[in-house]
Amino acid sequence: MEIKHDKWFFDKINNNLMQLHAIDGVMYSGKTKFQTMEILHSPAYGKVLTLDNKIQSSQVDEFVYHEALVHPPMIAHPKPEKVFIAGGGEGATLRELLAYKTVKKAVMVDIDKAVIDISKEHLPEYHAGAFDDPRAKLHYTDARKFLENSKEKYDVIAIDLTEPVEEGPAYLLYTKEFYKIVRDKLTVNGLISVQAGCASYLELLNLKSVKKTLESMFPIVNVYQADIPSFGGAWGFCIGSMKIDPSKLSAAEVDKRIKERGLTNLKFYDGITHQAMFCQPKHIRKALNRGARLITDDSPLYLYESKGL
Repeated sequence: MEIKHDKWFFDKINNNLMQLHAIDGVMYSGKTKFQTMEILHSPAYGKVLTLDNKIQSSQVDEFVYHEALVHPPMIAHPKPEKVFIAGGGEGATLRELLAYKTVKKAVMVDIDKAVIDISKEHLPEYHAGAFDDPRAKLHYTDARKFLENSKEKYDVIAIDLTEPVEEGPAYLLYTKEFYKIVRDKLTVNGLISVQAGCASYLELLNLKSVKKTLESMFPIVNVYQADIPSFGGAWGFCIGSMKIDPSKLSAAEVDKRIKERGLTNLKFYDGITHQAMFCQPKHIRKALNRGARLITDDSPLYLYESKGL
């Protein structure tokens, strides 16, 4: 079969596996204060955002990732009014949170202002005007320090960060010490959701280590997953809570809450999807409880070396 494309983006999955994406345009390429950033155009996925040479989202399937991160905790909470995002530069997580009319304030903290500014210009489909919503409060600083110094408490805290890379901006936001800060800043019914990396059978180190680390702080922790084609397959998420278990919600109850809360633009998430995401196959369930690491400030988890992506 003839391959006509002559430009390719190499997305490293691990030392033994590389995913190639044909590229027919570059909308932006540069280096911010914290990381390299590109916005590419793919014939398969449309606009593609990459940070430090890793795909963060694509125009065709970003809705899967962002709805999966946001809606399970938001639907599980009885009335989310104040929410917090760590990271989320392209604005799509903010977009999904602000879809809830109950939300009175959405605080988004991303250390890299350049990513937000460039996303505002080149990725309007992602944020869909969310940055201009008066309920949105943006801060350009370290999310951990901001949260630690905040006097407010939040109903949902969404951790939408890059994977933990040595010398990268995010690795200290995956640790036990950070999750303690989060726990202390949640309301009584509060929940944390975390994008936790690849959920493929051979690439579970980050997911199972995030799970174990959250379990050191929260009595209720759930792993769930969604298939994201531009990421190469199954992607993992974790939810932690002191009181609420989202996995116990029936499909009918989820659909009822979606209707009550006026969510009319969902493409991926509904009651059946909610239940399916929390159903892990047997070999994954077993693997998630085997060989997990506790991530701490003194012993952080690096998925890649900073110069070895």
